[in-house]
Amino acid sequence: MDVNDLRIFQKVAEHGSVSKAAEELKYVQSNVTARIKSLEKKLGTALFNRHKRGMILNSEGKRLLEYANGILSIMGEIEHVFGETADPSGILEIGIVETVAALPGILSSYYAKYPNVELSLQTGVTEQLLQDVVEMKLDGAFVSGPVIHPLITQQEVIQEKLVLISNREELSPEDLTTTPLLLYKKGCGYRERLENWMKIEGIVPRKIMEFGTFGTIMGSVRAGIGITVFPESAVEDYAARGGLYCCPIPAPFRELTTVFIRRKDAYVTNTLRSFMEEIGAVT
Repeated sequence: MDVNDLRIFQKVAEHGSVSKAAEELKYVQSNVTARIKSLEKKLGTALFNRHKRGMILNSEGKRLLEYANGILSIMGEIEHVFGETADPSGILEIGIVETVAALPGILSSYYAKYPNVELSLQTGVTEQLLQDVVEMKLDGAFVSGPVIHPLITQQEVIQEKLVLISNREELSPEDLTTTPLLLYKKGCGYRERLENWMKIEGIVPRKIMEFGTFGTIMGSVRAGIGITVFPESAVEDYAARGGLYCCPIPAPFRELTTVFIRRKDAYVTNTLRSFMEEIGAVT
């Protein structure tokens, strides 16, 4: 079986369209159609349900896609390994939770040493970034740790303390029952720790409002809309400007470790290896 046939099949499955797959692969459409039909003939089964608006994988097609993704991933690693240069280069796709205090120093130092590397940063909550690393959509990610997963290895980046932030000088547990909590969506490590503490203390919040960005949350807290939770290092500058106050969460819930995770069975390129070395050097 031609590996290129699997690549064509993968793209048709991804787009649900022969024409779109042909456009991305820079093939003529008739060639893509012929290769798909040839693959189906070799395997003795149809792989798609065809309709006017495109093509959808059937059960056999979904089964083949799992094999195709694995094979093409291995082929990509082989090409990467034997095409590796001594000087790190190319694209490094990294996930980040939005409030890693050590990140600017790491990025600045890394860019200065390896200008040929293009860093692509994707923000998100810990749960989603972990899943993206497991599915190899990201080379690695900075998340709240520790992370326990059979496919993941981790490197400690920084130890931090979580604090409650409000526009009041003092907070009581009762305030958490009467004031809205302004949090990231489910899957955020900070939110999980706060909710675990509140559950043990029997604190039931009146309302939880979900936000997508750190800046929006902090602005809303300053405006008196509610209370939030973040690492103390992430909010020091905001607190220094006045109008915001930090209140520590009781141990052990306040202790937070930020870790850099990667999939343990994935090949570590020179580019990724140099990035992990930089994490250790800066932190």
